Amino acid sequence: MIALASLLAGLVFGLGLIVSGMANPAKVLGFLDLAGNWDPSLAFVMAGAIAVGSVAFLAARRRSTSLLGSPMRLPSAREIDRRLVLGSILFGVGWGIAGFCPGPGLVALGMGETKGLVFVLAMLAGMGIFELAERRARQG
Repeated sequence: MIALASLLAGLVFGLGLIVSGMANPAKVLGFLDLAGNWDPSLAFVMAGAIAVGSVAFLAARRRSTSLLGSPMRLPSAREIDRRLVLGSILFGVGWGIAGFCPGPGLVALGMGETKGLVFVLAMLAGMGIFELAERRARQG
C-alpha cells in the first residue's frame, strides 16, 4: 500500500510540476531574471505550495504515525550552519544555470528532454562527489 501511495503522490507531484511550468527551464529562468523580463507566475505557484505545505506540516506535527501507519519523521534541526548556507547557495546557482531543480529535472527526464538527462546525470555526479567527500571527512 505504501508503494502505491508513493507512486500516486509522485504522479500528482510530477503533473503539478508540468502544469505549473516548473518543468520548463525557460519559464524558471524567466522567473529568476529579476533584472530583465521577469515572469512572476511561478511566485504564485510557490506561494500555493508553501500554503499547502504549511497546513500539511501543522497536521503532521500532531501525529505520531502517517495515514498509512508509518512513523512520522519530521526534521528536527533548527540551526542555520555553514553547510546549510553553502548547500543553499550551490542549489541556487545550479537552479539559475540549468533552470531545473531535482524534481523538475526528473520530470523533464521522464518527458524525454535531453536537458533533463544532462541535468540528472550532473546531479547524480554531484551527489556521488559529495558522498565521497563525506566518507573521506569521516575517515580522517
